[in-house]
Amino acid sequence: MNRFLAIDRTHDTNRKSWVAQANDERTDFPIQNLPLGVFSTKDGNARVGTAVGDRVLDLARARELGLLGDAVSAEHVDADSLNLLLSQGLEAGLKLHHRVFDLLGKDDTLDAKRFADQLLHPLDSVTLHRPVNVANYTDFYAGIHHAVRAGGLLQPENPLPDNYKWVPIGYHGRPSTVKVSGSDVRRPTGQLVPGKAGTPPMFGPCKELDLELEMAVYVGKPTEWGTPLRIEDSFDHIAGFGLLNDWSARDIQKWEMKPLGPFLSKNFGTSISPWIITTHALAPFRGPVPERAPDDPRPLPYLQSDQDQSLGAIDIELQVYCRTAKMRRDGEAAVRLIESNMLHLYWTPQQMLTHHTVTGCQMDAGDILGTGTISGPVPEQLGSLLELTENGGKPVALPNGEVRSYLEDGDEITLTGTCRKAGFRTIGFGACRGTILPA
Repeated sequence: MNRFLAIDRTHDTNRKSWVAQANDERTDFPIQNLPLGVFSTKDGNARVGTAVGDRVLDLARARELGLLGDAVSAEHVDADSLNLLLSQGLEAGLKLHHRVFDLLGKDDTLDAKRFADQLLHPLDSVTLHRPVNVANYTDFYAGIHHAVRAGGLLQPENPLPDNYKWVPIGYHGRPSTVKVSGSDVRRPTGQLVPGKAGTPPMFGPCKELDLELEMAVYVGKPTEWGTPLRIEDSFDHIAGFGLLNDWSARDIQKWEMKPLGPFLSKNFGTSISPWIITTHALAPFRGPVPERAPDDPRPLPYLQSDQDQSLGAIDIELQVYCRTAKMRRDGEAAVRLIESNMLHLYWTPQQMLTHHTVTGCQMDAGDILGTGTISGPVPEQLGSLLELTENGGKPVALPNGEVRSYLEDGDEITLTGTCRKAGFRTIGFGACRGTILPA
């Protein structure tokens, strides 16, 4: 087995931290998680940190105090992005993970607790930034339940492309508009589907603004230009995962899709969660890839490996919540619209990354792969409003009496993710949140 996917002492559910909140069963961030992110305080520059309970551990300051030893260099943590740290590969990431785990444990031999005031910042007092400087962003279409339903609604003449079960389909997204959770999203304007055949397209604000429940896959160690990645090696190049909301303008999309696919309907905003949950932290929640239908084709050899088939799937419970402007004014909590699971993907992250490089395409540290919308086989698991409301034909009724066919101005959408398994600490992804502003 790839040792970066192995269970070790950092997954021990009995290990506790001297950071009290990290021991709370409700936290997303026990010491068995230790995700990486970038933060700043009111009087400091952006630097690298890790979430632990309701605090952020300042890794740059921990290194200055000599608490990290040789686990990491100053340039890797005193930085406004994780790109350089991720580029060092999983070996360096695992070394840092082990060091921080020991530092935060109750049996810490360095007594880091005496520096708590310098090391720890309340999460609600810091600004969280994009974890990486995004040079490249590719969005895949790897959720087959979404592909079948969305295809039937957008392209009923050919709902599932003939190549879908042979190749991980994707398109190149716009990295400049990948924004961290909490960033507002302005309703896009563009050409809309003509009111009737033979008439000019309409122009104006999008009327069918949608969300898409996805995961972000972060590239760590770069690949070489001109050298395809072997699927057996693909695990070593994935640094971790986060939540991703691929906001979509469906009426713009329907008009522009043929012949080259999504363009302006996808380029105005993509929201990502601020924390990267590392490959190592997710090791307990990996398992076999769900079996395909008996009549589905076997992937071509370059997309097939025993390791990927046995450990390529990750059990991540996913939720989407909506809180309208009225709900916020009335002090009402968000309502859950959708729940799904990353297990519903048809293609694994390793297959996506491998296919991306098959032409010799170079992948850089910090590159993001979106999985595509992760829908399940039953109605409450549909990962977009396009599917959930059948393209607006069956609006969703909210508990306060409001209804939604598509998103309205002021709607706040929040994605969450959780991993749970008997014998291991439950870990979470934090939140991926965005609010719709008027055009």
